[in-house]
Amino acid sequence: MTRPSSGLHDRILGAALHLFVDHGYRGTSLQDIATDVGCSKASLLYHFSNKEAILTELMVPVLREAVELDARLEKLDGADAAITAVTEFATLAMRFRREVKLLFDNLAEATTLDAGFPELDGFGEGLVDALAGRSSAPADQVAARMALGGIFLTAADLSLDDSMLREALVTTALRTLGHTPG
Repeated sequence: MTRPSSGLHDRILGAALHLFVDHGYRGTSLQDIATDVGCSKASLLYHFSNKEAILTELMVPVLREAVELDARLEKLDGADAAITAVTEFATLAMRFRREVKLLFDNLAEATTLDAGFPELDGFGEGLVDALAGRSSAPADQVAARMALGGIFLTAADLSLDDSMLREALVTTALRTLGHTPG
């Protein structure tokens, strides 16, 4: 269980995200986070019952936006679905680059996160379906998975420059899907 937000609460989240990304989820202890924040482990545990609670809270904004994206995409078909899926997923991935890296590097730990978000059931498949323009043709499905994986993997590479990355993600993913970037 987490406590209401406070300055220390937010500092714990910031430190945890930084440490999880730099040292891995398993490679970061609660004591590491407390030390980075400058508080005792007991103070940290007042705000978060365990490390999993911190990871979950870090992912809540990402998961919430993923659910919202899924709802917007459900209403679209064809090229509109594909283009919107690319542009909005790339925007989401860029907004949450550190969280995407955390997810990418710690997939095993992150697989339990959607338990609190039943709306995410089938999100990956729904996103692939939208990227494929609702086509079930094998070539379209493969291209959709390549675009999705490419955006996810590339956004997780924090060494790439933010200033050009979103545009490059969108342009390249649209080409992969057979759409002319416009």
